[in-house]
Parts: sequence; C-alpha cells; structure tokens
Amino acid sequence: MITVSVPEQAVADALGPVGDDARVIVWDPAESDPPEDERDRITIACLAHYTGGRTVYGRLGMCGELEVIQIPSAGFEHALPFVPAGVSLANARGVHDSRVAEMTLALALASRRGLPQFLDAQRREKWEPVFDTRSVADSRALVVGYGSIGAAIGVRLRASEVHVEGVARTARTAPDGTTIHAVEDLPTLLPAFDIVVIVTPHSEATDKLVDAEFLAAMPDGALLINVGRGKVVDTDALLAELQSRRLHAALDVTEPEPLPTGHPLWSAPQCIVVPHVAGVEVLTNRRFTDVVKRQIEARRRGDDPVNFVAMGAFPA
Repeated sequence: MITVSVPEQAVADALGPVGDDARVIVWDPAESDPPEDERDRITIACLAHYTGGRTVYGRLGMCGELEVIQIPSAGFEHALPFVPAGVSLANARGVHDSRVAEMTLALALASRRGLPQFLDAQRREKWEPVFDTRSVADSRALVVGYGSIGAAIGVRLRASEVHVEGVARTARTAPDGTTIHAVEDLPTLLPAFDIVVIVTPHSEATDKLVDAEFLAAMPDGALLINVGRGKVVDTDALLAELQSRRLHAALDVTEPEPLPTGHPLWSAPQCIVVPHVAGVEVLTNRRFTDVVKRQIEARRRGDDPVNFVAMGAFPA
C-alpha cells in the first residue's frame, strides 16, 4: 500500500481518489512527529511551503518506509543538507512556471510604465501624468537561468514584442528555438540587453553572480528583475547603482530576506520590491496535485520518482 502524507485536509480533498492500492493521510511534519500508527507506513511525504530544516527533516527521518519527499518548490538547495539517507528528494519543477512568468512580466511592465509612481499619485489624489515612460515592446531581454521557468518567461515577453535570449551553463539552442549563451559570456552579452531577468537557483557558482562588475556591464537605464534567489545578487552593489539612478530593479527576492524594516532597498529609487510571492501557489492547485498523482503512479510502477533531484545522505 502506498501511503501519501499531505500537510492539510484541503490538499487531500483536492487529490481526490488515488487508487485502491494507495491512501492519503494528513500530517504536517512542521507541526508534529509522525502519527504513531502511520510512522512505518508513509511512503511519500509532501511538505508545505516554507517548511524545512533539521527538525522537519528529522521527523521525516522517523518514517521507516519513507521513499520520497515531495517539496512544493522548484528550488531545492535549502533541503539538500537534511534529507534522510536513502530517501529521494523531488522538487516541484513545472508547477510554478506560469506564476513566476506572470510576475516577471508584471514587474517588467510596472517598472517600465511607471506604475509605482502612478499608484503613489492615486493615494495622494494627484493627477500627475508622465508621458515618456519606456515601453516593454522592442526591448531586448536576457534570461539568466533558461530552464522551464525561463522558457515560460520567454513566451510572455515575446508576446509583448520583446526579443529574448538566454544564459545557461552551456551554449545551445533551446527546444523553443531561443539562443542560449554560456554563462562565461555574460560580460560581453550584458551591454546589448536592456532587461536582465535572473531565474537561477542559489549555489556556490551563482552566489553574488550579479556583482558590481555584472551591473556595470548593463547599459544605462537597464532593468534588473530577480525572481530567482536573493543571494544571487550583491545587494550593496545593486544599491549603489540604484542610488545613482543609473539602473532600475524589480525584486521578488532579496538578500537579506525577509527584508527588515529600515533596509535601504525599501526606499531605493527606481526599485520595486515584492515579498517572494512570484512562485508560491496553493497546494490544492491542480499543477501540484498532478505532480503528487504522478509520484504515486511512479511508485506504483516501481519507476524513479518524478522530478527526482537528489538522494538523501543525512544520517538518521
């Protein structure tokens, strides 16, 4: 029998029937130890957003038959140090592509068309037209980290008449026909693009990838959008460019995060900050429940986990 734990009853209801050889129970390891009578029955454990760490994964390690941990995010670097030995970690690749892409387009439009200043004028009940805001159309956008989310961003930007190219570890042509450049070519690429979108996960290789040199290579008036990870951008270097009003920024993620009261990014000129919401989707969404159903089917067939990213090595 395949036993799947989900963090709340609404997710169990959204999953619906899962077959005669599978069952769904409600257990959130962020809230409690596994139920005594389920501890050695749970096969697949689904986590809620923003849960993890030693305590949560320690509770998961108490489940003797656990095979797969299904996290709700595409990013998984935060989980790697804690996954119990012998347990597979699966991410939610593909679940959040559309939402992140929508937010990216929204941030690009809001920044370029000056929506923050118009909303501020509305609050003050002032009619303050600005007629020379820049259009997104006819821009050139470079998507750094061109995977499935990057491709979804590309679709929406192209619909807005933007020329899109990408950056990844190696140069290639993406399945959608996009030209992908190698990451080492960034210094020579950046001057040719007036929108740069960061979608990369955080790792040793991407830590402060967007540093002072990276930003200096962007042309005057260019827009940096970060919907990846805050630590990919050197905050001090970005602040220097914003305070000089040479660049614009729209940030769904920041370093530090959450951004504390009084931090200079809140009031930096030409900067939009939103609180890391681009990719968060309720777990009752069909895209997440479809992944869980596929995970059950993979267990049923004895296949590798869907969206497998790593095998745990953390001792119980």
